[in-house]
Amino acid sequence: MQAQFSASLASVDGSITLASQAKIPATDEGLLRGDGAFEVIRVYDGRPYAFEQHLQRLERSALNLRLPLDLEAVRADANRLLAHAGAGPDHELLRIVVTRGGRRLLLTEPLHVTPERIRLATVTYSPTRVLDGVKSLSYAANMLASRLARERGADEALLVTPHGRVLEAPTSSIFWISEAAIHTPPLTEHILASITRALVIDQTGASEQECTVEDLVAADEVFLASTVREVQPVASIDHHSFSPDSPLTARIAQDVGARIQAELSAA
Repeated sequence: MQAQFSASLASVDGSITLASQAKIPATDEGLLRGDGAFEVIRVYDGRPYAFEQHLQRLERSALNLRLPLDLEAVRADANRLLAHAGAGPDHELLRIVVTRGGRRLLLTEPLHVTPERIRLATVTYSPTRVLDGVKSLSYAANMLASRLARERGADEALLVTPHGRVLEAPTSSIFWISEAAIHTPPLTEHILASITRALVIDQTGASEQECTVEDLVAADEVFLASTVREVQPVASIDHHSFSPDSPLTARIAQDVGARIQAELSAA
């Protein structure tokens, strides 16, 4: 892991260092209890996409957690760190972490390599209702779900409630296409209000609809959407495989990518 982030940078309370050398006290409850909030922002050629939207969601997360947050200090740290890092493969993501111990930790990271088409395995999962709308550091359940899926030969998990309703992937929203109509589970299922999810809905006119695994495997195409992935086609769910030809997903991916670049240029 250290080698992966060897050229990445960090800002700890405004002080810039190598990410591999960044430190916070072991007594910080962000470490001891996972008590804190975070955001991950995609950076294109040194420019963060939807920066203010991510900061607004960080502010909402902190408010819901009753976590003190100096948003202007976070903004200043981010601008200073990105200016120092510049463009390059080690700085394609910006991670912002705010801990209960009062630390502001910002990291640049390389973009994670994922397959072109992703294989999903269903994992039973019950959302923690008290954390609705919060991107908290308490992500152990999501990460375990991903590991359980990989143990079964998949690339990522698909979170499904004990009652059989599809939610999302651990770090991505899910969409499906049936007869050219695009759908995604509603926020009332206690899933994350993803910024990329909202972008895809606005770009495509996708509708919110409750969904089961059976609904998904009956779909023509399925794809994930997230800050890191943008739009990524799904190859399979458990033992069901989708056609490798996903024309609508490919068009949506192209349109979403073009819109991101247009917004970056306009900014």
